[in-house]
Amino acid sequence: MATPTSQRGRGRIPAPVAEDDAPVRIVSDIRAGAPFLLTRAQLFVAVRRLASIAALVCLDLGGLVLGLYAALVAREIYYGREPVLWGVLWRIETDWLPFLTLITVLVFSQSRLYEVRERRPGFARVLSSLIVVALITLAFAIGTGHQFSTYGLAPTAVVLCAVTIAALRSSYELVTGEVLRHLGARRYALLAGSGANIAHLHGALGSGRNGIDYEFIGAVAPSADGVGLPVLGNLQDLPAVLDRERVDELIVTDSDFGERELLEIVDHAHRRGVEVRIAPKATELMTQRVEFVPGQGIPLFELRPPAFVGIDWVVKRAFDLLVSAGVLVVGLPLWLGIAAAVKLSSHGPVLYRDRRVGLGEQEFGMLKFRTMHAEAAGQQAELEASNEADGPLFKMREDPRVTGVGAWLRRLSLDEIPQLWNVLRGEMSLVGPRPLPLRDFERLESWHRKRYLVLPGVTGLWQISGRSNLGFDDLVRLDFYYLENWSIWLDISILAKTIPAVIEGRGAY
Repeated sequence: MATPTSQRGRGRIPAPVAEDDAPVRIVSDIRAGAPFLLTRAQLFVAVRRLASIAALVCLDLGGLVLGLYAALVAREIYYGREPVLWGVLWRIETDWLPFLTLITVLVFSQSRLYEVRERRPGFARVLSSLIVVALITLAFAIGTGHQFSTYGLAPTAVVLCAVTIAALRSSYELVTGEVLRHLGARRYALLAGSGANIAHLHGALGSGRNGIDYEFIGAVAPSADGVGLPVLGNLQDLPAVLDRERVDELIVTDSDFGERELLEIVDHAHRRGVEVRIAPKATELMTQRVEFVPGQGIPLFELRPPAFVGIDWVVKRAFDLLVSAGVLVVGLPLWLGIAAAVKLSSHGPVLYRDRRVGLGEQEFGMLKFRTMHAEAAGQQAELEASNEADGPLFKMREDPRVTGVGAWLRRLSLDEIPQLWNVLRGEMSLVGPRPLPLRDFERLESWHRKRYLVLPGVTGLWQISGRSNLGFDDLVRLDFYYLENWSIWLDISILAKTIPAVIEGRGAY
């Protein structure tokens, strides 16, 4: 994992230091450090999270059993039968219980009913999920030829199970909320915006959310007029404020900042492990799809940091290792042939170790099959005037330093194959933002650097969306989209689309 700014290791790209020289808690892609469950802090968080999920599952299954039994009793009473003991009624439906419990847990999980406290839905989601469980169960029963004595049991069971599960969940929320309050758990919040908007946001948020109290440590605003909270600085002071104060949440009034400013705010906060939540304008609530965080008085929307942790880390890293090792082994004869062609066609080594900037703005040696003459690096300055790329990038369609074999390798992107070794070493991922040379990195704007919160990739959205034909700002926006929408299926989709893009040679030079 990336080291803090105050402990920069060899190869660290210099970064701005806060005015008070406080160490910056860099939050980076955890795949480059120790596995998720090996650090004490993450182990504690994981155990607490698993305990919460286990408690909710037990409550849900208990409510399912109670609700189903109540529905069985209601059926007996409706038909005028004598009250019976538990065992007599329950034996009728015992065979269905394992199936029901499994389906219920799966559907509830898909409905996000085991999310963290702040994002857990309420009664409406419980009821709708139980309706789905009932429909799946009925479809399975009909498909297996089960004979029903009455069809009224299912809707009755849905309603009664929803009531019992909701009651148990409400009790759980109440008890755990009181425990958290008794233990002094609180959420330290910093507001950012202008005076009148911050005052309105402060009043609308109230004193807490979901059983955890707020402690507003202050605000970041251009002036103290009308704020009603201690003003700790302006937007330029935000990094120093986040380093100096304990902040759990940064809550931003979206209407007070432009796109670039908002990107910088989010980047500063995520680098320091601070959650960012946006209080949007009413028009944005009607036109955009974002993740709603239930609250009191005003809706908040969370922007999650682009760090892959936990199960995400395990899945993505395992996928990287398996695919990289497989491609290297299966294609070994071709790679040896390419190495021979490079060696025989021009003087110099087969592999070229290019200094690139990767995770946490750390330098690393990215491997490539050499495609240029051995003296190419010394000719860079002479060719700057011929640069054809947008922004900080350097690209030339007819670079005189490229060898004949190198041009062929570049067109098919076969020069990138040795980077699979970087993937195995944990310096890169198969899919992610492309790592930039030091020359390009030094020309970046501050809002571009969010792309360094995750491992760089061998391929990415840039490569399948135009490659070198895209402007740099477009590249960065594609990287941001990938960071915010990552899934293993998105990685597989990008890898699959990379193959035709490489064959067609779109933008490759």
